[in-house]
Order: sequence, then C-alpha cells, then structure tokens
Amino acid sequence: MRTPVFLLFFILCSLISGVSFGQESRPWEGFGIEANVFEGHVFKHTPKFHLPIPDMTTGTDINFQYKTFGRKDWEQRRRYPIVGVAFTYTNYGIDSVYGRLFSIYPNIVIPLISGRKLEWTIRIGDGFGYSTKAYSRINPFDTLNNAIGSKINDYASFMTDIRYHINTHWDVQIGANFSHYSDASYHQPNLGVNLYGAHVGVKYFPVSANPKRIVRDLKPLKNRWLFEYRLSMAYDESNAPLGPLYPVYLATGYVSKRWKSKNKAFAGFDYSYHTLDYAFLRNNVGLVPPGTEAQHSYKTAAFAGNEFLLGRVGVVLQVGYYLHQAYQSQGKVYEKIGGNLYLVQRERGPIKEFFLCAFLKTHLSVAELAEFGFGMGF
Repeated sequence: MRTPVFLLFFILCSLISGVSFGQESRPWEGFGIEANVFEGHVFKHTPKFHLPIPDMTTGTDINFQYKTFGRKDWEQRRRYPIVGVAFTYTNYGIDSVYGRLFSIYPNIVIPLISGRKLEWTIRIGDGFGYSTKAYSRINPFDTLNNAIGSKINDYASFMTDIRYHINTHWDVQIGANFSHYSDASYHQPNLGVNLYGAHVGVKYFPVSANPKRIVRDLKPLKNRWLFEYRLSMAYDESNAPLGPLYPVYLATGYVSKRWKSKNKAFAGFDYSYHTLDYAFLRNNVGLVPPGTEAQHSYKTAAFAGNEFLLGRVGVVLQVGYYLHQAYQSQGKVYEKIGGNLYLVQRERGPIKEFFLCAFLKTHLSVAELAEFGFGMGF
C-alpha cells in the first residue's frame, strides 16, 4: 500500500485492452502516433510550496492512439472516442531541485466539436511517473524538497487541442495542457508539482485516420434511478517524513440517475474516519477535551457529481462540501476524480451494479488521499 495510486490506470487500461481489430475494420486502420512538444510554468498552489520556480519547463509527449469505430455500443454513444497510451519526458528547468520526470499513462480523447477539417478535443489521462529527485534523508541529501516525497508518483495529465486534418494520414494541433504529479500522501512531504502550459504537435496515421464506423439504431437506455454505496480505504502518512502510515476508512451513500444513455448524475453523503487525526490528538493532550478524540477524527460531507459511462468503465468527477470537519482540516470544499470498473451491469434484478473503484481526493490542486474500494447499485 506504500506504492502510489494510478488513478485511472486500471480504468483506461481496461478500455485499451478492450480494443480489437474486428472484421469491419482493416488491421491498424485508426491507429496513430501523436507527438507534442510543450512549454510551461510551475506555479505555487499553496503557501507551503517553498521551492524556487523555474523560468521555463519543457518536455515531449508521445501518444500511441487508436480510434474506436463502434464495435461496442458505448463507442457510438460517446461519438467514437480515441484511447491511447502516452509517454512523457519533462525537464522542469532546475535539475538540482526538481530533477527530470519520466511518465507513462493511459488516456482517452473525447471530441467536443468536430468538423470536416477542424476539431476541438479534450484528453484526460492518468498513470505514473518516475522523478529523478525527491525528499531524502540519506546521501544524496535533499531535505528541503517539500514538494515530492517519493520518486515513484501518480501522474495526471489534462490537454485540450484545436487540430487541423491535413489528409487521411496527417493532423497538426495546438493547445493547452495541465499536469500534476505527487504520491497522494503515501509519503511525506507531498505538496506535488503542478504545471500549466501550451503545446504544438503532429499526428500520423500509417493506414488511415478514418476507420469505417459501425452505426447502429441504438435505443435510448432508461433514465433510471439507483441507490448506491461505496466502501473504500486509504492511507495517510504522519506529518513526519518517512513516518508511519495510518488507515482512513471511507463510506459513501448516494442516489444516481442515468441520462442521455451515457452519463450518471449523482448526489449523496461522504463519511471518512482518519486514524491519523485520532493518534495525533491522543499524543497531544489538551487540544480537545479528553475522551472526544474520536469525535474530532471523522469528516462528513454532502456532494454531487457526474459519471461518464464508457461501457464497463465510468470516469467520475465529484465535488463535496464538508458538514463536519476533523481536527486537521483543509478547507470547506473538496474534489474527487477517479473511476469505477463494473463487474456487474444489469437492467433488471435486485443488484444492478457491482464495481471496483479508485479515487484521488483533492482540495483544489493539493491532494489529500487516494482511496480504493468497491460499490453496489440497487
């Protein structure tokens, strides 16, 4: 459990593993290689971020992509998105502080507006990155690095592009990007590094950028209501670097409604019990009245969000507001991003859904924890 979370890794990997070349499409039709070069700036997302800010950060992103063509119903409902695996090299600009970052992450590209020659897309991906620099108490010493506590980290990437289709083999694109890497509090210190920037690039399709699409007469799915719950677990490290790990127990209950056959809107309540807060209060007598440590070690919140359905995969965005805070609070609002991998999906029966889940909980750009668990829908 001391390894970092790969938030959407198992989710997007399941998408990619589900891609196969059917009889309706020629081998390698729709396969493309995209290369982008980018420049950006690291920004201080918290007053605790004391590292010097580089003048400029540069890097290269290589993405191996495949255009879906409608083999599954969800591909047609989501307007034939693109799935891929990308490799990124990032030079943050101050090697002695940030080092270099090497990342690999599955991703999905969703078209927002499509024309004959011009297209606007977004790309979301998550995987892991290896940083050549991190906090260290041993030779080589680096005890001033309060941003990165581990050389192995979660790496999240968000990109949006305006692309021009030159012909069936070549595209060019320009866009904006944002990336974040951290170890989700599995090792302290863990402020993470955030980068925003711009990129330009090209994409090459060896066979064709336009595989023949399968178009079915799909009947709309019922906009059903479900009662759902999630049970999950996370770990927090004590504030001392390389200190002990403390479990966090989470329970979530909510109602959801499917809409447009490809989304689920939901709202409900979150509960989490933080053993780190309990241990902290027990070890620091007098901060709260004796015997009330447990009362100051849990959080409750109301939340709402949306789940983007991709077959047996759901990509989840959630925003919550705390109703009760633990002793160590991080603000009134939090966010979760992650996903569900559905092992059971039924339209009828008492149990309509059973899924595995993974989420990153953040407060704006500062990660709090990474949780793993399972859930059911009735």
